[in-house]
Amino acid sequence: MLVLFETAAGYAIFKVLDESKLQQVDSLYKEFDTPEKANKVLKLKHFEKFQDTTEALAAATALVEGKIGKSLKKVLKKIVAKEAHEQLAISDAKLGGVIKEKLDISCVHSPAVADLLIFNVIHPKCPLLHFLSRYKLKFSPDKVDTMIVQAISLLDDLDKELNNYIMRCREWYGWHFPELGKIVTDNLAYCKTVRNIGDRTNVAGSDLSETLPEEIEAEVKLAAEISMGTEVSEQDIANIGHLCDQVIEITDYRAQLYDYLKNRMMAIAPNLTVMVGELVGARLISHAGSLLNLAKHPASTVQILGAEKALFRALKTRKDTPKYGLIYHASLVGQTTAKNKGKVARMLAAKTALAIRYDALGEDTNAEMGVENRAKLEGRLRQLEEKGIRRISGTGKAMAKADKYTHKSQQKRRKRRRKRK
Repeated sequence: MLVLFETAAGYAIFKVLDESKLQQVDSLYKEFDTPEKANKVLKLKHFEKFQDTTEALAAATALVEGKIGKSLKKVLKKIVAKEAHEQLAISDAKLGGVIKEKLDISCVHSPAVADLLIFNVIHPKCPLLHFLSRYKLKFSPDKVDTMIVQAISLLDDLDKELNNYIMRCREWYGWHFPELGKIVTDNLAYCKTVRNIGDRTNVAGSDLSETLPEEIEAEVKLAAEISMGTEVSEQDIANIGHLCDQVIEITDYRAQLYDYLKNRMMAIAPNLTVMVGELVGARLISHAGSLLNLAKHPASTVQILGAEKALFRALKTRKDTPKYGLIYHASLVGQTTAKNKGKVARMLAAKTALAIRYDALGEDTNAEMGVENRAKLEGRLRQLEEKGIRRISGTGKAMAKADKYTHKSQQKRRKRRRKRK
């Protein structure tokens, strides 16, 4: 029997001198207490050295993926193939199947072989481990999901910061020009207007045509003349201006980040994006941890993902469970009536679960399936809104009766009350 042993320096082929020792799994370690004892069990037959770190990295990567690298193929053809009667002991059963299929070499993998390789282990060099880690990170299929998770988290953080900054800006400048907040309702236009005019006495000579429509600009100039706000210093106006600059810069960056997230979602999960939108899809991926983890969830879990607290509270108090979680913010659920939101959320979750699995595990990168399923859901939604739910069996002319759900405990109470009467 021959033994294939992989090291950071190269491949080693050992010859087993006494195969009977391999049967003694519990006491096999005793045969390697000293080098003299080990020489009686194994003998080095051939050692194929790697030329450089690049070759070692390629060989290690191929072993991790269960493939035969060029160096390993060379060794097997050169040494093992010549001794066709010998079996090859290996550490990976998957690799053994590939070797058997491509090179027609009989391979064996057993607990005794695993112990034998453990006792002969040589610690690999640290640089090779670093290179291998970088390679796995570079070609990791989940690394793109990390970008989506980080982008949607940053987008939510920016929204919170923008709300705080805008609220502070309106409140701060409202002491000087309170009427402006009621006239200009758009937050970005408000900050740009404050940045342009500064003190309200400068409104008459300021050109606000690039920021505001003509009628609103005239209304702002009229309100500045009769404003009831207090006077502020130039230093106060300067600080308010700096705050407005921050709001404008963050708003521009948020728009850029949203475009980046939209492009990422269309590239990684196009069908999911078509079904629920890029924001809801990104939040679902972020909540699950990755697209692959999200694909493992059934449709019922996708439907209430994000409403875990409400679900466990309902189970604890024996009340109705939530009908939707993050999927509530999808456009298909939002545009339906309150009566049908639960039904639409259930149907959307079922189609979304299929779209997620297609994106995560499929080879195609188009959104045809998502477009087709969304069209079906929109047709079903129109049917619910216009005609209502009809019976599937029979003539289909009568309206289906939907009885109110009652818990088992409530049904028992009603039966007891009837018996008492």
